[in-house]
Amino acid sequence: MNELKATLLPPRKASIPEGVWTKCDSCGQVLYRAELERNLEVCPKCDHHMRMSARNRLHSLLDEGSLVELGSELEPKDVLKFRDSKKYKDRLASAQKETGEKDALVVMKGTLHGMPVVAAAFEFAFMGGSMGSVVGARFVRAVEQALEDNCPLVCFSASGGARMQEALMSLMQMAKTSAALAKMQERGLPYISVLTDPTMGGVSASFCDAGRSQHRRAKSSDWLRRPARYRTDRSRKTAAGIPAQ
Repeated sequence: MNELKATLLPPRKASIPEGVWTKCDSCGQVLYRAELERNLEVCPKCDHHMRMSARNRLHSLLDEGSLVELGSELEPKDVLKFRDSKKYKDRLASAQKETGEKDALVVMKGTLHGMPVVAAAFEFAFMGGSMGSVVGARFVRAVEQALEDNCPLVCFSASGGARMQEALMSLMQMAKTSAALAKMQERGLPYISVLTDPTMGGVSASFCDAGRSQHRRAKSSDWLRRPARYRTDRSRKTAAGIPAQ
């Protein structure tokens, strides 16, 4: 009997790769990660909407095969050599490793049901989606692309506000982004601001909240001057003076 025991293989613990399974924040149901992503981060049991990564959000919004990333070459620098309980450059390295992103804002251009559009989304997992100089520069790049393509801009915000590690350089982005949006307002192009969980601080007080005033002030006549191929049948009839049904 002892000889038989000696020939048996020792028991092995089942190894499950990290990140394969997750748990619903609301009902606690254990969910298969890939299935949850296919369901756009909505729990199939209780319909709870969980936080979505910036890249997944943009891929779910824009037409497949039309996406082109903008500003990916921009990377944050620790110009101030800032340090609190941890060096800023170490925080950046940790966030980049965790999320796979260079900074907290991802910008892409593409089409939505065949219509050209520029879209931006915050990655909250990157230092709380905080706004630094690169976030501001990427947002301005998004505005410039929308002006060049004469198309709408959509922004999905998820941010704790300005990034304290960049001090005044971070606060300057509030004015910088608001000034860029003023150009879209002058052109009469739609700017759609979608506030997601959570949106606070300097981000909500600048370009995120600006979407409401942009909506009120946008000139439909300017929108109708766009090339006919980019307009709906309804807008073409309106431009021609034909009552829409």
